[in-house]
Amino acid sequence: MINRLVNHLRSNIRQHLPKPIQYWLSAQMSNWAIGIYVGSNPLDLKPALSIKQPVISREDISDRHASLVADPFMIKNKETWYMFFEVMNQEFNLGEIGLATSNNGLEWQYQQIVLTESFHLSYPYVFQWKADYYMIPETGEAQSIRLYKATQFPLQWNFIGNILEGLEFLDASIVFYNNLWWLFTETSPKDQNDTLRLYYASNLQGKWQEHPLSPIIQHNPHIARPAGRILNLGDRLIRYTQDCFPTYGTQVRAFEITDISPETYTEKQVGTEPLLTASGKGWNKSGMHHIDGHQLNDGSWIACVDGRWDYR
Repeated sequence: MINRLVNHLRSNIRQHLPKPIQYWLSAQMSNWAIGIYVGSNPLDLKPALSIKQPVISREDISDRHASLVADPFMIKNKETWYMFFEVMNQEFNLGEIGLATSNNGLEWQYQQIVLTESFHLSYPYVFQWKADYYMIPETGEAQSIRLYKATQFPLQWNFIGNILEGLEFLDASIVFYNNLWWLFTETSPKDQNDTLRLYYASNLQGKWQEHPLSPIIQHNPHIARPAGRILNLGDRLIRYTQDCFPTYGTQVRAFEITDISPETYTEKQVGTEPLLTASGKGWNKSGMHHIDGHQLNDGSWIACVDGRWDYR
């Protein structure tokens, strides 16, 4: 009876509630944590066996009463890895952006919250362009995609302007390819997670235009919502996508973008099986929905991922 009630809340009632109540309900029904995966290529990654997983959980957050951590993105500066991720502040039911650091990419130490707003923040897509560091966190609650620039990396971030406005943009993911910036974002109403839009610009701060084929995915919660950093492998792009069926945060699939231009867009799924999925036990027993992969000097790959377990 309890399980049926929880499922009913998740699928039928939750999407109609105010965002803060949605976040609170999510925290009561499931928990999220962050792990590290490794492998020979970005399409074949497994849990790092030499470390204790997860590497960051809500218990590690020392400056907030956190209900979960999720959506990790990492970047290396000199010899140090920096990981930015969502921290759900349970006191205000709002996401904030936290920071952890590592000397080897495997063992992590939480530092502090580095970005807060009056609205929910998550999915802190951090990247370097030329000599500067930028972040595009999810700010769908503010009906915009907001660009931040590090004034003192990694602790201080300054809002420098909106990339797009007017929709509830979710999990915006950006990549520079063939001399243009490309931005993928989910925009379906009522948390259906089934619509993917594509925008492009010649400059990071605009003017951004919607692709003529956008939305490039409609009515398909299996492959629409972005699931982490888009990989530029030189001759091709890899797009990770959340499979949000039957529920949000089920598993992750990978797509190779085979053609992208201001007039064209095609992609194909890589393999038939999900890249990341529930393990059935432990910190990611119930689902996974995010990955950020990086190639190391020896050619191998490391990625930060997240996973959930449900309270049942």
